Amino acid sequence: MTNYSENTPNRPTAPLVSFVPPKPVVLVGLMGCGKTSIGKRLAKRFDLPFCDSDQEVTEAAGCSIGDIESIYGQGALESGEYKVITRLLAQQVQVIATGCLSFTYGETRKLIKEKSISVWLKADIQTLLARVSGRKDRPLLEAGKEEEVLIEMMNRYYPIFEESNVCVKTYDEPANITVDRVIIAISEFIKNEYPDYHVLKSV
Repeated sequence: MTNYSENTPNRPTAPLVSFVPPKPVVLVGLMGCGKTSIGKRLAKRFDLPFCDSDQEVTEAAGCSIGDIESIYGQGALESGEYKVITRLLAQQVQVIATGCLSFTYGETRKLIKEKSISVWLKADIQTLLARVSGRKDRPLLEAGKEEEVLIEMMNRYYPIFEESNVCVKTYDEPANITVDRVIIAISEFIKNEYPDYHVLKSV
């Protein structure tokens, strides 16, 4: 894994290169790490489509993420995530923001690792809390116990997110600064893993 987890929250000084990745870019990480906001900006910089897999899952199910298993039964969310991400990865190269737990599902993780460049947006507890506290659209969080739940999820799932291709630490900073660091991390990964791949355009 190309690890940028130790980066400081300063604007990177390395020259930025705009290019089209050889595979879809899939953003993974816990709620509040910035997958959607970073993903939209990243897609714009790459001039690629952007898709939020959670939104696709809820549209397919006809209900919210929090209601899927109560309506369709245990395992329905995992199955739905797998089907949606399978479909998205079979389309044109694009940037995909996944659901909070998508990468933790074994078959979905295997698919993402095979078909895409996976980028873990790794956030610390303070950053996550600042972004999710008080929000009512996070079904996995219990009001008043956000920190407890998030720490438990970090302990449980961060070792799984380590399997991603690239890790970029996210901070409570302007999103475009994070995007710069994500682009640099992806470019370094491509240089190492796709040495014959040519940059298609530069700025």
